[in-house]
This record gives sequence, C-alpha cells and structure tokens, in this order.
Amino acid sequence: MDFLKADLEQLAGLGLTRSLRRHDDRPGRLIEIDGNTVLNFSSNNYLGLANHPDIVAASKEALVCGTGSSASRLVTGNLALHQELESELADFHGVEAVRIFNSGYQANIGLIACIAGDGDLIVSDELNHASMIDGCRLSRAAVSVYQHCNVDSLRECFGRAGPVRRIFVLTESVFSMDGDCAPLEQLRAVCDEFGAFLVVDDVHSLGVFGAQGAGLCAELGVVPDALVGGLGKAFGSFGGYVAGSQLLSEFLLHKARSFVFSTGLPAAVLGASIAALRVIRSVEGQARRETLQKRISQFRLCLEPLGLLETNSGFSPIFPIVVGNSTTAMNLTELLLSEGVFCQAIRPPTVKEGTARLRVSLSSLHTEEDIDTLICCLRDHCQR
Repeated sequence: MDFLKADLEQLAGLGLTRSLRRHDDRPGRLIEIDGNTVLNFSSNNYLGLANHPDIVAASKEALVCGTGSSASRLVTGNLALHQELESELADFHGVEAVRIFNSGYQANIGLIACIAGDGDLIVSDELNHASMIDGCRLSRAAVSVYQHCNVDSLRECFGRAGPVRRIFVLTESVFSMDGDCAPLEQLRAVCDEFGAFLVVDDVHSLGVFGAQGAGLCAELGVVPDALVGGLGKAFGSFGGYVAGSQLLSEFLLHKARSFVFSTGLPAAVLGASIAALRVIRSVEGQARRETLQKRISQFRLCLEPLGLLETNSGFSPIFPIVVGNSTTAMNLTELLLSEGVFCQAIRPPTVKEGTARLRVSLSSLHTEEDIDTLICCLRDHCQR
C-alpha cells in the first residue's frame, strides 16, 4: 500500500489534501463547527428548507413505512411515496414522466450512460459536473468538449464530427462552481438545427428560478429532451431525478444501471421531498425566492467595487471568489472561520488548476446584516 502513501504525500505537497469537518448543527443560516457557531455561506440550502418544520414533520410521519425501502424498486422497494413524488415532480415540470434516482450523481451517470453509446457523439461543456463527465465515460460514446458556454465552440464540435448515429449536448443550467448560467435558448436552437438531444442538469436553479421555482429552463421557456433535477439543494432533502417523456422514463426503468441496481430511497426522504416541493410551489416558496434574490442583488452590488465579481456571475446564489493558489484559498477559509464566517475553499480537481476559490453560497435565511459581515471580511482579506 506504499503507493497510496506516496500519492497522499504528493497531494499534501500541492496543498490538495482534504479532511472532513464535524458540523454539529443543521445546515441553516448558522452552523456549529468545532464547537463554534458561525455564519454559514457554504450550503446549497438556497431556500432554507432543510430545517423547515413542515418538511421535518412530513419526514417523521413517513417513518411509519419503515426506515428503509429494503430493496431496489424493481423488487420490493417501490413505495407509494416514490410514485407520488414522481407524479408531483412531473406536474411541476410540465412533462409526461419523472424517474427518481438516489442522488443527482446517480441520475446523471444513469441517464447518460444508457442513452448514449458506441457510434454516438456527446458534446459537453468543459465545466460540466463530474457526474456528467463520468456518465460520458461510462457511455463509451465519442466525447467532444466545447468551451464554457460558447455556442460557436459547440458548433465547431459539430463541424469536426464525422458520421455519427446520434448527438447529445450536455450542460448545466447554473454551473455549480462558477454560478453563471448557460445560454440555454441558444443551445436549444443549435440542437434543433442539428437534430441533437439536449440534456440539462438543472439542479442548482430549481427552487430559485422560474414560475413556482421550476428552474431556469422553465423561466426561459426552454424544453430539454432530458432535465436532471436534484432534491438535495433548494429542496433541502436528498435524491435526484430525470424529467422528460414517458418513453424516456420507461427506458431508464429498463436500462439505467444506477436505478436498476440501487435500493430505493427510504420513505422518510420521500416524505420530506414531497413536502419540500409543495412549499417551493407555494406562496411561502415565492416569498423565500424573493428574499433570496434581494440577498443576491445586495451581495453582487457590494462585490463589484471590491473587484471580486467574476464575469457572468452574480445572478444565481453561487459566487466564486477566485484567489488562484490552493494553499491561499485554504488559508482564507480558516481566516474567515476565525472571524465567524464559513466559506469553504474549492480546489483542483473540482476546479481548474490556478482557479482555487472561496465558493460563497447564499440562502433566503441570510439577513442584510449577514451579507454586510461577509463583505467586511472579504474587503479586509480578498480585495483586489
């Protein structure tokens, strides 16, 4: 096992070792780390629903079905709550059907690996999530990577392609590390022009954008051929899903290995997700979205004079504060933590070499004073 030690030592030399922090509180506005309560700017709990009393109560109520589904859904693990959640999500997105997976990661690898294969071409944004990249690898299709959010680069990939059976275009809607938004309308138009199949990972926009929080695709009126959703971000729950046609959903039931060979989500998680979806679609959900947008606007306006607002970001809850060096980014995390603010450093390979950053993530739970506190810390330690 010496090779493992050598690889870990190499990571340490590059400032890329990782560790697990103990968080002794729920991921709300505040979080307890190492016995200290600090402001939390590192959670994807965009609408603050992870602690919502109605959602917690729904999760507890669903425990009457047991603590686990005990088998894959194709055996004895298919609960009524699975089908109820899939039906409500389909209505939420205005599609024929939804297929639930045990995480957004499993949804992406399951979808991509089963719809694409030998003889196909996948054209993927260079900053797509690791789950999409792994799905491409598992599919065994040819893969061409286009420059981030660059439609001309996408067209060039089509132009370089030889004869192929099918073409699939993959993108996130809101990119998880940069917080910028894909040009979804243009991507849809290019896919229509070339007869390509558009897959959009919409997990970081759900609950935040669109009528009733249905996401950026819904807000722009873009209908992807497959939409990947997540229940662990704004929903405050756990799991993932693929929304689309009834035919696609049926195909996933038969072919998506991460669905077929996984134990179904437990009832408590399903109950929480159903309750969260109902809050997101409600008047309360709209009020939380409006509050979140106010915090986003406040933070964006304060970042600009500090020279810390990245191009094309500032309209989603995700703000990258790029510092470049991995060790510098980690030191900043510790420095801010000592001042009562938690912003997790993100380093390669999650982001490109030379782009280590603090990833600031806002929530509707944050107050104006919380944003002011964070800005003061960034002004003192990160101003360019």
